[in-house]
Amino acid sequence: MRIISIIVIILGLASIVFGVLYITQASSAENEIAESIAPLPLDQLDAQYDTVKAQYEQMKAAGAQPGTDFNYLTIQKTGLGLARANFGTAQSVRMNGIIDIILGLGLGLVGIVLMRK
Repeated sequence: MRIISIIVIILGLASIVFGVLYITQASSAENEIAESIAPLPLDQLDAQYDTVKAQYEQMKAAGAQPGTDFNYLTIQKTGLGLARANFGTAQSVRMNGIIDIILGLGLGLVGIVLMRK
């Protein structure tokens, strides 16, 4: 029973370590995304994307030929879409890190309780 409890405690500690790593990586990714869209704050990213998408759809519906304005909107829409996707991924990684820490704490406590029995 002692071996099982030690294994559970080790798994708990490993889960906590991975959780901390995930959270730090998510913070780093969010900082990099914020720097890449520098004048635009992260909380306005979705609104800006929706605005650019609406402008793009208007030009497309009007039958705009590929030109400077149309190409600019296409590139801006693509860049903002990629930033949104990366920001969502960073938030998901952060949530996984929080869940890993909680699971690690639970495994550690279970291992300690098993060791005492």
